[in-house]
Amino acid sequence: MPLLTLKIDADTYRGTREGVPNLVRLLSKYQARATFLFSLGYDHTGWALKQVFRPGFFQKVSRTSVVEHYGLKTLMYGVLLPAPDIGKTCAKYMQAVSNAGFECGIHTWDHRVWQDHVRQRDAAWTSQQMQRSFDRFSQIFGRPPKTHGAAGWQMNPYAFEQLEKFGMAYASDGRAMLTEDGALADQTAGPHRLQVNGKTLACIQLPTTLPTLDELLGRSFNGIELTPANIAAHILALTATPRDHVFTLHAELEGQKLAPIFEQLLQGWQEQGYDLVSMEDYFHHIKDQALPTAPLTWAELPGRSGEMIMQPS
Repeated sequence: MPLLTLKIDADTYRGTREGVPNLVRLLSKYQARATFLFSLGYDHTGWALKQVFRPGFFQKVSRTSVVEHYGLKTLMYGVLLPAPDIGKTCAKYMQAVSNAGFECGIHTWDHRVWQDHVRQRDAAWTSQQMQRSFDRFSQIFGRPPKTHGAAGWQMNPYAFEQLEKFGMAYASDGRAMLTEDGALADQTAGPHRLQVNGKTLACIQLPTTLPTLDELLGRSFNGIELTPANIAAHILALTATPRDHVFTLHAELEGQKLAPIFEQLLQGWQEQGYDLVSMEDYFHHIKDQALPTAPLTWAELPGRSGEMIMQPS
């Protein structure tokens, strides 16, 4: 039975309080397992306004209705409203996820700060950010985190080395290259180990192998625009041929306005014969396999602005 790993990024204060509990209920309904990755520090979502000068930003905003999905209040955090401390104010919501039987891990300390700056920062800054996340997670859950999924698929060599210091055996920090319509460009893409600064790291990377909803919504293929009414069918067509996949979803999207689409995907994947699993489940499935190694590589993906960590084809 092929495995489809569900990786859930909780980027914001609102997503953690509202989207996360909704997803726990929906996943439990279908007896699906998943991994929730939490932003554990401040919500500076409003700082995303700086991205207006990045290529593709306006196009993405117009396609995905950012204000509708994230809420005007969230878009003011760090600008006109103080940034809430997610880990301090939402600990009970995170603990409820673990108590419901779902794997939990680190997404980041401050999503906006990490996504915008990590690629240019040094070892000291990187270590400080990651240690704050590690300590806050341990405080909330009473145990150290076992896994990590980078905010915006943004990392640097020091960050990968820090995962080694934390002793993490697996993480999902990057992407697999996709074609324009979201199909895998290389069918051999999947779990691998990274080579960083001439060293092959022990931590196994489980890259996202499917497009996200916000990368597809509003785009057109073969003259057909992808809308909430037909996007699930498009993604299910990408998974029609059985193979292991990792799908990244967001508490702010699939946990709220786009929940009906995600429910269609859950139904469809189960009908296609997939076992819906967590990152931990996937790791245990592949950990004894001979995995390829890959250099640290950056590239862009259709439907998303800016470069991100990419498994080379």
